[in-house]
Amino acid sequence: MARFGADFGGSMPEYYDHILGPAQFEPLGDDLVRRVPPKPAGDVLEIACGTGLVSRRLRERLDPTVKLQATDLSEAMLAYARGKVPGAIDWQVADASTLPFADSSYGAVVCAFGIMFVPDKAKAFREMRRVLKPGGLLFFNVWDRIERNPHGRIGSEVLEGWFPGEPEMRSARAPYDFYDRGVIQHMVEHAGFRHVRHDDVRVTISAPSARRYATGLVWGTPRVLLLQKRGVDVDTFIDMYAAALAKEGGAEAFRLEGHAVVFQAEAA
Repeated sequence: MARFGADFGGSMPEYYDHILGPAQFEPLGDDLVRRVPPKPAGDVLEIACGTGLVSRRLRERLDPTVKLQATDLSEAMLAYARGKVPGAIDWQVADASTLPFADSSYGAVVCAFGIMFVPDKAKAFREMRRVLKPGGLLFFNVWDRIERNPHGRIGSEVLEGWFPGEPEMRSARAPYDFYDRGVIQHMVEHAGFRHVRHDDVRVTISAPSARRYATGLVWGTPRVLLLQKRGVDVDTFIDMYAAALAKEGGAEAFRLEGHAVVFQAEAA
């Protein structure tokens, strides 16, 4: 989502959807969606919908009378989702920091693993509150700290080790930097929410092989652009990445434990 999400072009949506989806985002999406009431007090807005992994689950869970508006900053991601996800869903390009919707338009807002990439998170939360009706519900999840997510730690170590001292390569840590429960709760409350709660969620990250998972993490994200810009042979990098992952999760039938945090709040 946000500036990071705008880079998801070319074949990235397909790699993201086919590899990273079943490996990690589908089970975490299931967990998030089951918390959303089938018939909230109004329509539902999804932010940072990506390839529609959560959108499909939301549409299946929500009452048919509830409108679902799915948004993302990436036109490529939306085009992929629009062509893949069935059901009545309105798709629209939108920035979480400047949502193009009227005040008090929705009964619930859902954001799966997107808020971490928004540059101005406080503003995004204020926008979410603005478009929610009083009493409307907010649901979002984030990765826990990188030390509790070995898949993220390994990727960061490999990328930073290949390009030592390059600040841009710290981008692999970005998804794991926004995890502090107290900081997030304060930010959400300051944006106009109450009854903020959070739950820790454990997930098994799995793939047929470490190399397939590494392929998704490279070709399914803007990491591949960083490598190509520097003339790195992508397959060679993936081999190195897969070898590092296999040391902790196994080369075949790859499995690692991951941790996320789910937040829920009510618009005051």
